[in-house]
Amino acid sequence: MTSTPTREEKRDWRESSVDEILPLPVKVEMWAMNLVDALEADYKRSYPDSHNDKKFEVKVGRKYLKNNQYDLSPNGERWSGGVHAFIDKNTGQVYKPASWKGPAKQVRYDLRIINERNACFQSADWAGGYLYLK
Repeated sequence: MTSTPTREEKRDWRESSVDEILPLPVKVEMWAMNLVDALEADYKRSYPDSHNDKKFEVKVGRKYLKNNQYDLSPNGERWSGGVHAFIDKNTGQVYKPASWKGPAKQVRYDLRIINERNACFQSADWAGGYLYLK
């Protein structure tokens, strides 16, 4: 005679959350876009009457997602930009940029860890101060 399956055993793939289904690199890209949203919201909160908008985007590279920032003029022209952060595509670790081409050596946040991810998004400021070591 078999035992009755528990609730966890009955759990079907449709009931599982998106985070459990998606592979890590896809989750890392989603988190990178969440960081972009947090940075743009911080800029709008800091400068609600700004004529130039600071925008952020994610560029996919070989090893890292490069989080770039640039200014958008009132007529929609894109000008002056730089690297805001690097995010390792395979691990979700966030780095401060050392140059346009690469990150600094020490990890600032690990997006796989929920508490660190929440701290990153909550403390994210458009100028990048949250990426400095404390």
